Amino acid sequence: MDPMPRDKWPATLPAVRQLLDDGLELGPATVFVGENGVGKSTLVEAIAGAFGLSPEGGSTGANLHTRPSESELWEHLSIARAPGGARRGFFLRAETMHGFFTYLEQNPSSRGGEPVFHELSHGESFLELIVQRFRGRGLWVLDEPESALSFSGSLALLGALQQLLADGGSQVILSTHSPVLAHLSGARILEVGEWGIRDCAWEDLDLVRNWRLFLDGPERFLRHLA
Repeated sequence: MDPMPRDKWPATLPAVRQLLDDGLELGPATVFVGENGVGKSTLVEAIAGAFGLSPEGGSTGANLHTRPSESELWEHLSIARAPGGARRGFFLRAETMHGFFTYLEQNPSSRGGEPVFHELSHGESFLELIVQRFRGRGLWVLDEPESALSFSGSLALLGALQQLLADGGSQVILSTHSPVLAHLSGARILEVGEWGIRDCAWEDLDLVRNWRLFLDGPERFLRHLA
């Protein structure tokens, strides 16, 4: 395939252009953080697609296609697997989970025993899906899962991901606005913005600094909303 033109979206985003030009080495756990519109979800979605995961969520065997909205970036990426690397995986994409739960009802797992996810609360359904599907060695990709989770739910997810990593043989890629999830133990944190992609320590993230400033004095922010 011809290289993606750099004047065509999403290559016009600095982070995507950097990925195309320089590649990106992913460790056992990688966390992408940054403001809306800088390309976090575009990167995560493309990595999932290049691995063979359904762009609307699910595993390598899922075939959910409702309204395609993903970019063609995944077609321009190649995944280099380590010898013996797992080929299983799952893409949990927050914005398409409602449709994915309907897909699961219409295509039930041969294993059986799964709940009817639509009958659970939004947060409960996310956590239960992870319990049911994130098992063993594999590539586990999550795009902004905190949208469904309370503080305690975020901690529960963090614990589940850390257990997967501790068990060995798994790789986690996470895009988030949550300072809780960004603190995934041992993860490489990549801050995405107008500069492209850069490594950043958790305590130095704009995300963490802004939350600390707000919690320390919310009135400093709220008075500018009037």
